[in-house]
Amino acid sequence: MLDAKAIKKDFPALNQQVHGKDLVYLDSAASAQKPQAVIDAIVEVYRKDYSNVHRGVHTLSERATRHFEAARETISRFIGAQDSREIIFVRGTTEAINLVAHSYGRHCIKKDDEIIISEMEHHSNIIPWQLLCEQTGAILRIIPVTNSGDLDETAFKKLCSSRTKLLAITHVSNAIGTINPIKALIAEAHRHNIPVLIDGAQGIMHQRVDVQDLDCDFYAFSGHKLYGPTGIGVLYGKTKWLEAMPPYQGGGEMINQVSFEKTTYANIPHKFEAGTPDIASVAGLSAACNYIQQVGFEAIHQHENALLHYATEALMTVPELRIIGNPTERAPLLSFTVEHIHAHDLGTILDHAGVAIRTGHHCAMPLMKRYGLAATARASLAIYNTQHDIDVLVEGLHKARGIFKR
Repeated sequence: MLDAKAIKKDFPALNQQVHGKDLVYLDSAASAQKPQAVIDAIVEVYRKDYSNVHRGVHTLSERATRHFEAARETISRFIGAQDSREIIFVRGTTEAINLVAHSYGRHCIKKDDEIIISEMEHHSNIIPWQLLCEQTGAILRIIPVTNSGDLDETAFKKLCSSRTKLLAITHVSNAIGTINPIKALIAEAHRHNIPVLIDGAQGIMHQRVDVQDLDCDFYAFSGHKLYGPTGIGVLYGKTKWLEAMPPYQGGGEMINQVSFEKTTYANIPHKFEAGTPDIASVAGLSAACNYIQQVGFEAIHQHENALLHYATEALMTVPELRIIGNPTERAPLLSFTVEHIHAHDLGTILDHAGVAIRTGHHCAMPLMKRYGLAATARASLAIYNTQHDIDVLVEGLHKARGIFKR
């Protein structure tokens, strides 16, 4: 079993007080805290191994390049990619999705083609496709969400057709925690020869991802939710797509030959990595992957499931609290409202109790509209959380009700 109290000691930011109270951090779905191993990996790059990669013949550059490409190999193994060349470094999930929208979109999407997304998507998996549709004349189709918070799979099957050129779907809803049956969705899409992009920002930290087993065409995730640095992420893409797609951005690093008459481009993955990369953050992301593997996904899954069950029962003791959605499978994330108290007020009161939660629409305004809500409070759990953290949260919620009753 996972020892969350021991793990918490690995995360320096968690060992502090806020407003004179021990910090209870329940906002990992937005950004997870960083273990010392990740911080050390970043510092080591700047302390000893910093230089630009791929371009120098001096020792520091060669050493930095070896570490950089070793990190690509680590991350490739972490998600089960067939080839490390299928790993593209980007700034985060948002840039990864935009890369596919621009590059795959320019290459494959035409007027009257259709793209399928769902009602539960993060804005980052809505707006790029809207922009592409405006530019190409393609049509955006939406999979509805049931009252429980599950995707309507029957409606999805009806949306698939010969006109569908892409399914772009979230692995886990960041707003209500629904875990989508992505393997089944991918299989159904492929039955119609539809390539699939998975927004894995919320899925990658909670369960083992094997992109070959899933058979997805693209998988995108961010470092900062995976206990890694901010400003780094990964786009996985099958080789056949990446080789066929045009570059997303132009500049240094991504070229083969440049002349004023014509430019030829580097092979993948470098074709999609224009400019100087975030070398230190790549090292930090690699360290985060190693850290998670040391903890073990089975232990993570057991701990987070037990904590989710405990939190669900504990929250239901708060009068007039409503948990949003009751999906078939839920990640360790609970979105809720308390009658007569705005979510932002809840967040402020809890902050003064030392509890950090997220409040607002969670960049999922269409899903909030689906439930008739402007905002919710969201508590998201991670490997360093304990039952005591939940108890402090619930105590703060009872206090909030007491304040607003007066």
